[in-house]
Amino acid sequence: MKELTVTVVGNEEIAPGIFEIDFQLPEDIFFRCGQFVNLSVGDGLHLLRRPFAVLFYDKNTRTAGVCYQVKGEGTKLLSQRKEGDKLTCVIPLGNGFILKEEEKRVALIGGGVGVFPLLSVLGEYKDSDKHFRSYMGFRSAAYVNTFGMYDKRSDALFVATDDGSFGKKGTSVSLFFEDFEQAKPDVIFACGPTPMLRALKAGLSERGIGVPCYVSLEERMGCGIGACLVCVCHKTGGEANVRVCKDGPVFEIGEVEI
Repeated sequence: MKELTVTVVGNEEIAPGIFEIDFQLPEDIFFRCGQFVNLSVGDGLHLLRRPFAVLFYDKNTRTAGVCYQVKGEGTKLLSQRKEGDKLTCVIPLGNGFILKEEEKRVALIGGGVGVFPLLSVLGEYKDSDKHFRSYMGFRSAAYVNTFGMYDKRSDALFVATDDGSFGKKGTSVSLFFEDFEQAKPDVIFACGPTPMLRALKAGLSERGIGVPCYVSLEERMGCGIGACLVCVCHKTGGEANVRVCKDGPVFEIGEVEI
């Protein structure tokens, strides 16, 4: 984990209210897929950096990218950053997704902005012997993004929208269960809104599916290093709480309450 000053190399709206900002780091870092960065918004007044999952990291150019949705004043300011602007960040943070040697068939299930951290899995393991089937869910056709990157790197890609305007009408979770017998995954990685993850957890339980499943949780974060306790969530069975930023954001799906 390092605090660095980075240079913006691009900041583009890729869907309504959703942007991809790419920035160059002054030095190489070790990054694991599923980790995140705390990034400043660049005005000097908003002291808290914003946490974003890292979309990709290219060690050859020392360039990283994150996607974010404009929701408040901070992300609105971030959307106004231009090429050449300087931002500060703390990177990398949290744990990430790890594939075991024996896990060859991988299911990626993403909903909404939850598709972003899963794309980093495809990037890290692009030259491996792993096989990926990806399931993406969006509100409508207008919000479909990163499709080309998923399509290029996945062995099979399935897309659903709430209104059926792109792909199949439904959710990424429903697509996954429809394809489960064909997929026969060794492991499942998922990220998305809480209702989506609840549906996935319930569906696995109802069907008696014991495939290991790991989820990246989305929570509000203050510090990103586990000190402020803003992102605390409950462990299953009433055990001690966990901090999503420090102990996560990736957890085994049965480990935490969703």
